[in-house]
Amino acid sequence: MRRRDVLVLGLMFVGFASMVQAADKPDPSGTWKWTATFGDRTREMTLKLKLDGDKLTGSVPGRDNTETNIENATFKDGEVSFTVTRERNNQKFTTKYTGKVDGDTIKGKTESERNGEKQSRDWEAKRSK
Repeated sequence: MRRRDVLVLGLMFVGFASMVQAADKPDPSGTWKWTATFGDRTREMTLKLKLDGDKLTGSVPGRDNTETNIENATFKDGEVSFTVTRERNNQKFTTKYTGKVDGDTIKGKTESERNGEKQSRDWEAKRSK
């Protein structure tokens, strides 16, 4: 009887340790919001992410209730990376996002090109509850 009790306690400990470890693992899934300033205009930005196993997908809502899917999305070791390509006046604009997930915050950088010049900005998004 004692041997079985020790075995049950051991299995409970392993199960509890696994749950704690899973809870500590960053997860980018959810809706994220931040503000971005373009010239003299400030705009609220939204990003929807979903992690399914190792596959990260998502979208960025745009004008006229359109959704732009993210591309080249990865999530590894708490780091998220993806690109967003938008089209305006028959020109494509691609922005690369990288960042680290820490609880309900993603902090990172965006990189884009405008008029042949590379631009880099900091971005910090908060998960919507």
